[in-house]
Amino acid sequence: QLSLTAPNEAFRQDATRLLEDSGYEVEYFPGEEVTVDFYRNLPERDYDLLVLRVHSTAEVSRGEEDVTSVSLFTGQDYDRDLYLEEQLEGRIGFAQYTEQSPKLFGITSEFVRRSMKGDFDDTVVLMMGCQGFINAEGAEAFAEKGAKAFIGWDGLVSAQHTDEATKVLLRYLIEQNDPPAEAITRTMEAVGPDPDYGSKLVAR
Repeated sequence: QLSLTAPNEAFRQDATRLLEDSGYEVEYFPGEEVTVDFYRNLPERDYDLLVLRVHSTAEVSRGEEDVTSVSLFTGQDYDRDLYLEEQLEGRIGFAQYTEQSPKLFGITSEFVRRSMKGDFDDTVVLMMGCQGFINAEGAEAFAEKGAKAFIGWDGLVSAQHTDEATKVLLRYLIEQNDPPAEAITRTMEAVGPDPDYGSKLVAR
């Protein structure tokens, strides 16, 4: 999804090459394919590793009311008349990069819990966007759906820094076969916190 506003073809190629060289079969989805229903069907794809290069926020809106949750952006334009029940229940809302930018659908942790079809099978979820650990909601929701580990940032992070850190992290996770906590420690030693926001990677 981040490719819509911060494309980085070199990151995609490098990450794909690293994974394929380690025996993984890789599927890539550009930002315009990251829709509400894309997220809905994620568990049924049976991935071992899920790398979510997406914008995220700790809050989405459903009109007058804000929903505090770790919320993932889609690339799908917001339409107040779609997914009415899920909007009313706080599973879906709209998210914006800025107040002037277009409204996009965003999915909340409740969507992960209650709207995603099937369960993950010990999947490692690497969430590259901002505020993945602003609270425990995202990690808990993915864990309840069967994820083995959830890795994310504890605050704001730039696209450049998350791309750099993720490439290093993947090498420790995949090539070195480090457990997530150790891989994160080594990654933070190598690249440091985000230089502008001071946020760090966290795993659960």
